[in-house]
Formats: sequence, structure tokens, C-alpha cells
Amino acid sequence: MKKSKSIALRKAGHRSWGQRSCPVPGMHAGDIMSTEKRSALMSRIRSKGTGPERAIGLQLRSRRLRFETHSRDLPGRPDVVFRERKIAVFIDGDYWHGWRFALWEHKLSTRWRKKIAQNRERDLRNFRRLRSAGWRVLRLWEHQVERDPEACLAKIERLLKNISRDVNT
Repeated sequence: MKKSKSIALRKAGHRSWGQRSCPVPGMHAGDIMSTEKRSALMSRIRSKGTGPERAIGLQLRSRRLRFETHSRDLPGRPDVVFRERKIAVFIDGDYWHGWRFALWEHKLSTRWRKKIAQNRERDLRNFRRLRSAGWRVLRLWEHQVERDPEACLAKIERLLKNISRDVNT
């Protein structure tokens, strides 16, 4: 028997907990791993070249669009940059950047709650800096790219098309 698409794409974790806009039940119960094991596991998580970034990059290259990645001279080092059109695209991980954070933050230890809250504050600061410098900022979430990369690519293309119209008028 073939699995349905919605079941095949469903992942364990905070995205599947509870109904939309409802807090996730439960409280932080402590870490089940030793400090050494947790450290080894967390050290394997990378900030560049993630699966969602590679998926979007592959689609952009297949359409022969010219872009930069992780530009050091821009606030927040956007994952994808269209410099000529001043468009910055961030492809953010659901956990690390706190997608729907208010619904599941109570399940985290104080340390991780503080870390993710700081990430969210930094993201907001960087988005504001980019916008005040005249950049358009697009944020794509990990689950959006995993669920429908074509729709995410369509958002980027729409923004590129709108910018080129603004430049031509």
C-alpha cells in the first residue's frame, strides 16, 4: 500500500504538535542525553548548505538566475542574494529561528528558550537593517521549502518580476 503524500512528508517534531495556533501540551522534562552526546549531536548541525538551501539553489540555477549565497557584507548574511535587484532571501530552519515559537517555547529548557529568542531578535534586527538600506527581504521557512519548493520558487520569481517592473518604470 502506498503512503499518501501528506503522511510521507510529515516529520516528528514541533510542526506536527497540536492544532494551528494552539499551544503544544506538556512542559520541559529535561534532556535525555548526556552533555557530551548532546554537544556531539548539535555540532553536526550546519548553518550553510542545508537541504532547503540546496533545493532552492538548484531550482534557481536550473532557471539560469544569477545570485550570490551568504554575502558577508549584508546584515544577517542572507542565504540567497540578488544584488542587482536588492533582494535578500532567508531560508530559515523552523527550530533555530522559532517558527510559531510562542506555541512550543514552554517545552524548552531556559537555555534553549533564550537562544531561540535571541535568534529571533537578531533576525528582526537584520531584516530592519536590510529594509532601511533599500533591500526587499523574503523569508522562507524550512517546512515551506520541504513541502512545496516550487511554490517557494514562485514567490522568489514574483518578487524578481515585481522589482524589474519597478526598475523599468
